[in-house]
Amino acid sequence: MNDTPETGSIWAVLPIKDMSAAKQRLSPVLAPHERRGLFAAMAEDVLSAIAAVDRFDGILVVTGDPDGRALAERYGAEVLTEADDQGQTSAVTAGATALRARGVGTILALPGDVPTTTADEIRDVLAAHGAAPAMTIVPAGDGRGSNCVVCSPPDLIAFAFGNDSFRPHLAAAHAAGVRPRVIRRPGIRLDIDTPDDLRMLLQRPADTRAHAFLESSGIAARLAGGAVTMKG
Repeated sequence: MNDTPETGSIWAVLPIKDMSAAKQRLSPVLAPHERRGLFAAMAEDVLSAIAAVDRFDGILVVTGDPDGRALAERYGAEVLTEADDQGQTSAVTAGATALRARGVGTILALPGDVPTTTADEIRDVLAAHGAAPAMTIVPAGDGRGSNCVVCSPPDLIAFAFGNDSFRPHLAAAHAAGVRPRVIRRPGIRLDIDTPDDLRMLLQRPADTRAHAFLESSGIAARLAGGAVTMKG
């Protein structure tokens, strides 16, 4: 990766939230330490895929979590410290603003909970992206969320991540005078938020750290056996 960003350069932005509070919607089936372990595994899956893409001039991890910072450093990513975890929108906005100020031309933002993302899928998204001003987006599997957003310039739109962010992001691009490009890739589209998402992940064979964690921790067997809750 280049040390000095310049106009036209492309950076990846990965927000990593406070792992101790991650994935609350999985609490019916996962204990707190299991949610933390799963999120750490998923975040590393995503960061590993990003790091394998040679088109990036840099990677920016936005986090206030010590383990998130350590993970970023292992992969040679730069860290933007977020004092308070205010969610994905705040983190990506902070990253986009910081990189825009440094002359970066394009950002690709991915969340930390899409563990089946591959480097090839990321390359496909970048290949589909047009010249600035431009936005490319990968919707979540349910068609409601935004699992990957590429913007040139980085602050082209006001980000609004959440369960129903896909259409607002499209509208924001149109308001900026840009026709957004929509691309669908199965690995990026699977975000893990609910017990049903977990089961879907386990039904999709893949060599990920998330799969390995679910198997080694006994979670996969527990879910296969029909267990609903896990305390402790």
